[in-house]
Amino acid sequence: MAGAGQSGIEFEEEPVSGQVKSIDEMEAIYRGAFKRARAELGVESFGMQVIDMPPNYENYPEHDHEHDRQEEVFLVMRGGGEIEIEGERFPLDSDHIARVGPETKRKVWPGPEGIRMVVLGGVPGEAYVPGDITKLGEPDPMAAA
Repeated sequence: MAGAGQSGIEFEEEPVSGQVKSIDEMEAIYRGAFKRARAELGVESFGMQVIDMPPNYENYPEHDHEHDRQEEVFLVMRGGGEIEIEGERFPLDSDHIARVGPETKRKVWPGPEGIRMVVLGGVPGEAYVPGDITKLGEPDPMAAA
């Protein structure tokens, strides 16, 4: 379908591809806490998961991404808490956003309301390659336990 821009020059309109899904209906693992948002929405250029944690949950694993060289960005959708980066805690709520490099240890500490956050990830300067755990239909590691 052709159209005209403000300059009057004709151009071909590209078909728009999009997805809108309810987070609570997305495939999830780890007892429903880890929503496979990237795969559900068809995102191919970066990692993206939605993670829900209950109030004052202490078992989010401290980890780094030295093995796969991913940096991560943490965005809070609701609730809040803190993110611990190399032993120092910072606020993690709707007024704060955090970026953590691959070699740096991080741990999320939900507050009294719990937390729902979007975690974005990717390897600087490289094409994104999704890990198996983020793919639809992959087994839930908690199911084997």
